[in-house]
Amino acid sequence: MASVTPERMGMSADLQGKTALVTGGARGLGRGIVERLAAAGALVVFNYASRADAARECVAAVESRAGQALPIQAALRSEESVQSFAKAVDALLVSRIGHGTIDILVNNVGGGSYGTIPNTSMELYDETFSNNVRVPFMVTKAFLPKLRDGGRLINISSAAARLAGVDFAVYSMSKAALDMFTKVLAKELGPRRIPVNSVAPGFNATDANLHLVNDPAMKKQIEEMTALGRFGQASDIAEVVYALASAAGGWLTGQLIEASGGFRL
Repeated sequence: MASVTPERMGMSADLQGKTALVTGGARGLGRGIVERLAAAGALVVFNYASRADAARECVAAVESRAGQALPIQAALRSEESVQSFAKAVDALLVSRIGHGTIDILVNNVGGGSYGTIPNTSMELYDETFSNNVRVPFMVTKAFLPKLRDGGRLINISSAAARLAGVDFAVYSMSKAALDMFTKVLAKELGPRRIPVNSVAPGFNATDANLHLVNDPAMKKQIEEMTALGRFGQASDIAEVVYALASAAGGWLTGQLIEASGGFRL
């Protein structure tokens, strides 16, 4: 039986020989990104915090299409945990391909809960900024020495950064901070010819939003506020990330690319 290659799937293998690192790659948008980059030929390393079953499912999906994905269990909570993760990635890649250099870094880890300013605890504030700003900062800092010149760095932001929603105030603030981090990185890494961009999803039909997808009234309301009339899929976001990671994205840097289907235009 012929092997399943990206070409046989109707996809370009233009990332063949490249190595990508995706944080939070076992589920949701992260899994979609892992699968898409692997389908284009990249060797993809990703971390997962605790869901070993989800990580195995992601790897199985990638390998069923003749791709390569390597999971590492690591909860990225502190500088020490990020440094340990960086050492684990380096050791894994050295054993697999003989060096620890990466070509593509995707900061996908993030998250936060709804809350207005009066009902947001400082614990939730700290957790949200840690997920969406501190962790991407620490991961980027740890892996910049391993990111090759001419590589790619992509941060997963959110359309919430421009919406100023009073019911997700801190989440919006944190994603806006991540977008500024993107711009600063684009200037700093320009001399190394590394494009840096943010991708900002809207509402997607992932695990985190199943309560909305399964609520007919909420689902209808969100779809009516989205120009293209539906929830996004992980594959929608993954295609934008792939485009930025490919040669096509080589002249874009410091940009916020909203992939929300036109949510609340």
